[in-house]
Amino acid sequence: MASLTLEAPMSPFGFGGTRDVRGAPCTADWAGTGGGTANPDFVQRLAAKDRSADAPTSPRNILRDFYVKDLKLPAELEDIYVDAMVAMSTGPMNYPGDVVPVASWPAIGPGDGGVNNAISGKHCNLSGFAHIDPKPPVLWIRGADDAIVSDNSMFDLGALGKMGAVPGWPGDEAYPAQPMIGQIRAVLDAYAAGGGVVKEEVLVYCGHSPHLEHPERFLELLLAQVG
Repeated sequence: MASLTLEAPMSPFGFGGTRDVRGAPCTADWAGTGGGTANPDFVQRLAAKDRSADAPTSPRNILRDFYVKDLKLPAELEDIYVDAMVAMSTGPMNYPGDVVPVASWPAIGPGDGGVNNAISGKHCNLSGFAHIDPKPPVLWIRGADDAIVSDNSMFDLGALGKMGAVPGWPGDEAYPAQPMIGQIRAVLDAYAAGGGVVKEEVLVYCGHSPHLEHPERFLELLLAQVG
């Protein structure tokens, strides 16, 4: 591999449920991760092939509000992306995956099937990337206003609990927001310490989709990376 470009990647310690840059779990049962973390109305609208903008949880509004930052896509292009979203298979073995009840807040834990369980820290730990050999040069591109992958993600139950959106939040000491950016940077710093080359590019006024929001700058960076 000659080079590697990471565009708005998730944390190497999975999505949700960890408390520090080392990826330590908030609870032993990995509560607050996995299939139960998806908004059930969003899942239902995906299954129903909802292409409307009738509710905050409609796929079209999730695209508009979270995948990008204040970007008005051409109508025909937006329709293509919404069609792709509602083409997703839903269910316990697809999106979002099955759910296991657990004792810890918020009483949902990861199962063993489906998309969101695959990215639970119970099943996903990519931190060993720091020690691969050989080490291709890495370009990390992210948006400064990413609402999905951030240290205060709007999809992380720790962050949402602190906001009051998930009842019963036990507090920062027990269940803080996941420091996603800090975790990515910690692993890439270890990669660099081991001899790898890492470049971070943060695009201002940009959400989770740099290639859509800043296509010219994204292409410039990508072409420079691949040589």
